[in-house]
Amino acid sequence: MTPPPDTETRDTSDNPVVQAAGCVLWRRSPLDGDLEICLVHRPKYDDWSHPKGKLKPHENALAGALREVEEETGYTAEPGTELPTVRYMANGRPKRVRYWAAEATGGGFTPNDEVDRILWLSPAAARSRLTQYRDRTLIDELLPL
Repeated sequence: MTPPPDTETRDTSDNPVVQAAGCVLWRRSPLDGDLEICLVHRPKYDDWSHPKGKLKPHENALAGALREVEEETGYTAEPGTELPTVRYMANGRPKRVRYWAAEATGGGFTPNDEVDRILWLSPAAARSRLTQYRDRTLIDELLPL
């Protein structure tokens, strides 16, 4: 029996797959109405990324993505279209991250243990600021929506 995607725990080589989820969080600028993308800075890695994190056992991926957005940014969000899944190696283990486009609907940022800063940037500026190339393609996927 094949487990549903949200509970997949192993890849074909029998290595444990780290399951994670996140969002490309966006809003309309309060100043001019232009599209802005939220990026988070994680001091542990000194990187800029989209809000994301590991799923809890048996947690639905979309629920986990929205939980991570709120934990890392302080914002609640309305999910939209699912974006492409990103797969890569992290600390010697395969990692699978499911992403959704999500509009920020309320809240506000307070620095925390995982994230010390956020930035709301234009898509072009966000694309340039992201540390990992694989995260940049998610912005490209969001723009036609």
